[in-house]
Amino acid sequence: MTTGLPTGCPRVAVTGHRDLTERTARLVSSAIHEALEPYGPDLVGVSCLAPGADQIFARAVLGLGGRLHAVVAANGYRATLPPDARRAYDALLSRAERVDTLPFDLPIPASYAAANELMLRGADRLIAVWDGRPAHGRGGTAEAVEQARRRAIRVEVMWPRGALRRAAAGAPC
Repeated sequence: MTTGLPTGCPRVAVTGHRDLTERTARLVSSAIHEALEPYGPDLVGVSCLAPGADQIFARAVLGLGGRLHAVVAANGYRATLPPDARRAYDALLSRAERVDTLPFDLPIPASYAAANELMLRGADRLIAVWDGRPAHGRGGTAEAVEQARRRAIRVEVMWPRGALRRAAAGAPC
């Protein structure tokens, strides 16, 4: 399902925690929508479609009439998702205008790092739903922020007042 997306459109990528509380997810959804609204339908949003921040971002992009570019970290990524997140992932993936799946069988730290690399390629801006804590491993939110900053990509950290994370989810976040 790989198709070309128009060139010259603003490309905004996302990275963020998977383990947001419900209240935090609502706060983040509002903040992302507000940040993306000025772009309207000209926006190309780039997301790995992970649960949490990535899926919130993808829904906001599509809700504003923008185009979605999905970066899938591994062929077996979908199978690692909990059932609710899998349904949301499938729905968003089916609406993506471009899908790039990396050549890994299963998601591992190297595949998450490669996904971040591809997601940032050509990005004008990175929205990071990040609590500011150091990385727990390769391919997580903190590493994506660091990569974007090294490339001089504008980074907007979103961690609304009162935001919280649930217990660790197991994958980089």
